[in-house]
Amino acid sequence: MNRRRIRSFAAGVLIANSAPHIATAISGRRHLTPLAGRDSGPAANGVWAGMNLAAGALLLRGKRRPATAARWDGDLVAFEAGYLAFALWMAGSEATMRLNWDAGKAE
Repeated sequence: MNRRRIRSFAAGVLIANSAPHIATAISGRRHLTPLAGRDSGPAANGVWAGMNLAAGALLLRGKRRPATAARWDGDLVAFEAGYLAFALWMAGSEATMRLNWDAGKAE
């Protein structure tokens, strides 16, 4: 696997990670971040989401390709694989460990 594909995969992971933090920031809930721990509020989640989006965008931008190669290639598959891998991991970890759930509330 070449470096460009690895960057595309990593960008997919980072951009996928931004989605629940954006939802948390918008909905005013709490969600675990490395910035403020388990009780990270909307502001910390908004910052963390922005950092993930920016890092993912920088990885995608990388080395510019010529205008004649403006369409995606296997990099899109790598990006989508990274996004899907992270989404599946998060769904599985939340279903089993419930790190971002209120302990006292029923489902």
